[in-house]
Amino acid sequence: MVRLSYIEDATSDDVKDLAECISAQRGGSLPNLFKMLLHSPNVAQGWFDFLSATRKETILDARTREFVILYVAILLRAAYPKNDHVPIALKEGITQDEIDQLASWRSSNLYDRRDKALLAYVEESSQDVQVSDDVFEMLRQEYGDREVVELTVLIGAYHMVARFLEALKIDLEPS
Repeated sequence: MVRLSYIEDATSDDVKDLAECISAQRGGSLPNLFKMLLHSPNVAQGWFDFLSATRKETILDARTREFVILYVAILLRAAYPKNDHVPIALKEGITQDEIDQLASWRSSNLYDRRDKALLAYVEESSQDVQVSDDVFEMLRQEYGDREVVELTVLIGAYHMVARFLEALKIDLEPS
C-alpha cells in the first residue's frame, strides 16, 4: 500500500503546467510516480527534466538503454520500472527470452560481448559501487567516452528511480 497520498488533482497553479507537460509526454496520463513527486513541484520538474535527458537526449541506442533500466530494476528488486519498461524493451527489439534470462545473463548464450560488458558494468556499479578495472576495460572496448558517461548516469538515475518508488511503495501502473 502506498505510503503517502498521490496528488490526484494536478490543477493548482503550482503544478498544473508541469502535470500537463508530463501527461502529454506520457500518452495523456500522469503516472503514479509523478503524482507522488508533485508533492514537491520543483523536485518533480528537476526529476522530469533529468530523466527525460537520460532517456531521450543521449547517444545510447534504445536496446542498451532498456537493458540498463531493466537490469537495474532486477538487481534492486523494483517492480515498477520493470513493469513499465518491459513493453518498451520489447518494442525496441529486445526479446522476451532476453528479458527472462537477464538475471542469469552470465550463464546464457543470448548475449553478445557488448551486452556482457554492459551487464557486468551495471552489476558491479549497482552491487559494489566500485567497478573493477577488468570490468571497466571490457566496457571501454565496446563503448566510447560519451557512452560510458551516459551509461553511468543512466545507471545512477534508475537507482534513484527504484529507491524512490520502493521506499514510498508507489503502485504499479495499470496495464
